[in-house]
Amino acid sequence: MTKKILLVCGAGASSGFVAAAARKAAKKGGFDFEIKAKSESELNDNLDTTDLLLVAPHLKYMIDEVKDVCTEKGVKYGIIPQKVYGSLDGKGLVEFAEEVLKEGN
Repeated sequence: MTKKILLVCGAGASSGFVAAAARKAAKKGGFDFEIKAKSESELNDNLDTTDLLLVAPHLKYMIDEVKDVCTEKGVKYGIIPQKVYGSLDGKGLVEFAEEVLKEGN
């Protein structure tokens, strides 16, 4: 079953670059992931169809809000490691997503 992963950053631009790299890595690695990127203002509108929410490291100040909303909706969540995000490491993001999906919150 396809896991739907949502990446969120301030405006959706930088997370879009990371999402593109992650889509390539997921395809190459045989992961059944649908990865999209949105701005933080679009967060609530997209959670109903999301299995995993990954938040850009510069938005970690929002973690309490993210935790509350995700817990309410049954969505797993995590903060993308700075090293992965800053280097547009698609493989690293896919590995991090897989880890969060397995371990849960």
